[in-house]
Amino acid sequence: MHCPYCRNTDTRVLDSRVADDGGSIRRRRTCSACAKRFTTVEMMQLTVLKRSGATEPFAREKAIAGVRKACKGRPVTEDQLACLGQEVEDALRLDGAAEIPAHEVGLAILGPLRALDEVAYLRFASVYRAFESADDFEDEIAMLRAERPATAAEPSGSVVELVETQPVATG
Repeated sequence: MHCPYCRNTDTRVLDSRVADDGGSIRRRRTCSACAKRFTTVEMMQLTVLKRSGATEPFAREKAIAGVRKACKGRPVTEDQLACLGQEVEDALRLDGAAEIPAHEVGLAILGPLRALDEVAYLRFASVYRAFESADDFEDEIAMLRAERPATAAEPSGSVVELVETQPVATG
């Protein structure tokens, strides 16, 4: 580590703290030559292993760009896309692996996208999972419907109460 003031390579760590929910480490350092203090931030570099075998650094914007195409014409804002990108990156970091297969990145996108917009989810899934026929779409839609909470299918406020009745003797 070079001192940013005098470029000396002899620096000493005074304090280390975990930051960003474990995604980085902040270190307070001092330079042995000029005695000035400075802070460094160390972040885990996520690497994506592509199908070709090549690796490249994970780029949140690249993941968002693919989702943005699926969301075209849908009521999804840039802020929602940014939140989705952060959620995907957080999920990948929580996995703990420094190298992630490209397939895992796509899987990490599907969950949050499904919660954001089902139509965009179907668009993205159709490309990502390589749908080949209308049957693939029908199967995915059936799965979406089956996994919806039962209360979401009923209109709100329509509670039906069954009451057991007993015959009453009248004299």
